[in-house]
Amino acid sequence: MADIRMTVLEALRNALRDADMDFLRQTVKVIAETLMDLEVTERIGAERYERTETRVNARNGSRKREWDTRVGTIELAIPKLRRGSYFPGFLEPRRRAEKALVNVVLEAYLKGVSTRKVDGLVKALGLDGMGKDEVSRIARELDESVRLFRERPLTGFYPYLWLDATYIRSRENGRVVNTALVVAVAVNQEGKREVLGFDMGPSEDAEFWTSFLRSLVQRGLRGVKLVISDAHVGLRQAIQTVLQNASWQRCRVHLARNILVHVSKGAQSEVADLVRSIFEAPDADTAKARLREVVEKLESRFPKAAKVLEEAEADALAFMAFPPEHRRRLQSTNLLERLNREIKRRGDVVGIFPNSDASLRLLGAILIEQHEEWSVGRVYLNPEPIAAFYESHDEEKEGVSEESVA
Repeated sequence: MADIRMTVLEALRNALRDADMDFLRQTVKVIAETLMDLEVTERIGAERYERTETRVNARNGSRKREWDTRVGTIELAIPKLRRGSYFPGFLEPRRRAEKALVNVVLEAYLKGVSTRKVDGLVKALGLDGMGKDEVSRIARELDESVRLFRERPLTGFYPYLWLDATYIRSRENGRVVNTALVVAVAVNQEGKREVLGFDMGPSEDAEFWTSFLRSLVQRGLRGVKLVISDAHVGLRQAIQTVLQNASWQRCRVHLARNILVHVSKGAQSEVADLVRSIFEAPDADTAKARLREVVEKLESRFPKAAKVLEEAEADALAFMAFPPEHRRRLQSTNLLERLNREIKRRGDVVGIFPNSDASLRLLGAILIEQHEEWSVGRVYLNPEPIAAFYESHDEEKEGVSEESVA
């Protein structure tokens, strides 16, 4: 083994000294031949010229074989055996070197690097570069894993469900359009976060949201007690249709924005503090009392803002019916907002996606990546109050009706 290491080191030093030698190609050649020698040594059971009790075969010279790589054609000396044959694994159709390159390209794609920039990245590594069509072909290898994730069965109970959408630009029929990416995130009965599903459609209308929620139910979504979202009309209609037994929490952040639209710029900070005080209340009765006090203060100065807050009372304070340990995280869609920012950040690098399939592929992979991080990460909500909450409510855990999934 020491002789092999010295051979590699000597070859690298010679390559560095020789200005006319293609250093990268020579390095690949040395490493490849070193790997072959190690494989043959393991198969024979002995080093070169070594006599051992474990020896089962012997070397018998070598044969030349050209290896076409992305750093050029390399002539390899493939070892021959006295009995039987040897052929290196990395020269098989799915070569290790090619697999490594595919992994590099896919990783760059997942980071939001555009296909043209991936081509530049490959060239910067000293390789021949890849056309954008080839990069896209490699990226499509993600399709199967994305499909399996989107169609996987949902098991157990999901007491809390967050829903939101963000918009992505893509080309459809020669036009650049905004496409809605809808995402469902939930906390399961173990208190951990999961990405339940995602889909893309032309808009956030009630029909699209209803179809999306029904697909979650068909995959096994059950036990939903609280749905947290903004007040988008189509989404609210879909929740009422599919998740009839679940309460709805209007996101406090979106509510505050809706209120501040009707407040003069100079008074917005003051009004925001008043609204915030409602959600900091220790219990439901105190929260309701504070909300009515804030409405009274706003009526004379900002009547439209007061009306928005008053009409939102029941939905804005729905979280108060749930365990105190969970309330702070049930007030808003902040959980999804952070995820949406990451989606937008990576999507902005690409700019305009060539089509909706490409955007679903990349953004789906990002969501799968986040789901996996959550699955091995810390508990988001203490699961004990979740179990106690279910036990204290004798009604059906399913959270959906038979008619809703028809």
